Amino acid sequence: MLKNVLYIHGMGGGRDSRIPSILKDNVPANIKIVVRTYDFNPDIASSQIEGWVQELKPSLIMGESLGSVHAIAIKGIPHLLVSPSLNAPEYFTRLGFLSKIPGVTSILDMIYRPKPGDRQSLHFSYENMHKWLHYRDIALDNSTRKGSRDLFYAFFGTKDHYRRSGVVRVGTYRKYFGNTYKIYRGTHFMEEEYVISMLIPKMYEMLGLTTVEDTVSARNS
Repeated sequence: MLKNVLYIHGMGGGRDSRIPSILKDNVPANIKIVVRTYDFNPDIASSQIEGWVQELKPSLIMGESLGSVHAIAIKGIPHLLVSPSLNAPEYFTRLGFLSKIPGVTSILDMIYRPKPGDRQSLHFSYENMHKWLHYRDIALDNSTRKGSRDLFYAFFGTKDHYRRSGVVRVGTYRKYFGNTYKIYRGTHFMEEEYVISMLIPKMYEMLGLTTVEDTVSARNS
């Protein structure tokens, strides 16, 4: 039976992002990794993602970095997260006033220009930046702390430079989701060795493929 996994990329990511590409190359044929490029404006993105959930009826939601905010907000489906950036919306709100200074938005758009390919276009307007905190609140309403019965699990890297700035914080995740996480010896952008050795096995587990026999059977199906 085909199992759809909807992968929600991080800021500046997209259809050809690295982690979902690794997943596609290393999972059995009956697991379909779906990743699509969504708008940086969270109003538009929320509608896009809601439509994809209705279309795909995924068995698992995966969220990376800032994309975890959108991923967590989806109710009734297990969530597997990589470097969830739950504090980024607060930083956007605090620094949003800078985007009102003429030329600042254009400079930021240039600095954080996405890599070539089907990637999310970034536009750091005051309107966009201030909307994100509202969507973080929506996401955290679906947290374990607020009574959600959804399953959540996250991975954090020891060398994640965003942890030093506070944009990514294990303590924030633990506050809302408890000890449902693991720390690996890598960066914010999970290296291939950890995708294969840690992320994929956890994905199998959350999809109900919990044994070697299940995995081999799935690969041969």
